[in-house]
Amino acid sequence: MSDAPKTGRASEEAVNKRRAARHFNDVLLGGSAGANRLDGRTAKRRLRLLEELKRGTSRSGKRELKPIDVLLRVQALLDLEEPIASLKKACKAPRPVAATAVVIEGVRSIHAAYGFSPSAYQFVGIDDATLRKAGVQKRDALRKTERAGGSTTRRERAA
Repeated sequence: MSDAPKTGRASEEAVNKRRAARHFNDVLLGGSAGANRLDGRTAKRRLRLLEELKRGTSRSGKRELKPIDVLLRVQALLDLEEPIASLKKACKAPRPVAATAVVIEGVRSIHAAYGFSPSAYQFVGIDDATLRKAGVQKRDALRKTERAGGSTTRRERAA
């Protein structure tokens, strides 16, 4: 037995059996069957986040999502490599936000604190011009530059 503290979830033997079974299935099914698939909890989380964005309310349905909540959920989905197109389907179109000095400073500070993907801000009504004024570079432009230099994106490396 290992010296690690018990988590109370399952015995080490049961965990090892599940790992061996998953590996066995992957080998017999061609090796890549589980490589791009989300595990059960992650898939359920993805569906929950998309549903919350669609409804515009939190999990309980009682509290409306604030802009920071929308950004957090969109960023979580982008981290799971959810396509922007499916996020646009799930989210209702936000009202455009005027690029005032207060908004630009707010975008600067929230971006410095959280580091959201520039493409996430469109889901709260922040346009590209406001992002440029705030000094937030569009990631898509950065990726195109990187690919031209010979490096690859995360998705390209996984393939």
